[in-house]
Amino acid sequence: MLYLYLRRYPVSLLLAVTIVLLSVLPLSDMKVGVQVPLADKWTHMVMYAALIVAIWFDYKRAHERCNAWRLLLFAFLAPVAMGGVLELVQAYLTTYRSGEWLDFVANTIGVCIGTVCGLLMRFPAGRSAA
Repeated sequence: MLYLYLRRYPVSLLLAVTIVLLSVLPLSDMKVGVQVPLADKWTHMVMYAALIVAIWFDYKRAHERCNAWRLLLFAFLAPVAMGGVLELVQAYLTTYRSGEWLDFVANTIGVCIGTVCGLLMRFPAGRSAA
């Protein structure tokens, strides 16, 4: 069963594992020359939007028909839950990371942006959704 998921969703799983590792491993603070306001929150949004786009892309490639309930679960609810759990892990199970509500909000906004992009991939302009 695991092999089936690895074969059908390679990019999605790679991005999800990368996000988990980046969220729980101790990383040194990287200083850049140009300061971007809320750079951390932008990073969260981009990571989760990319994850959702990858899930939609892998799903569309692996399936001929769209199962809306499965996509709702795996391309929306599960990533939102993953973001929340990772913030709780950072807050309560690590001493070197801090969980933040605004990070969770940024994750969820990224999921919403990725979902819109996924819907556009599913129903490109000029085609009927029916």
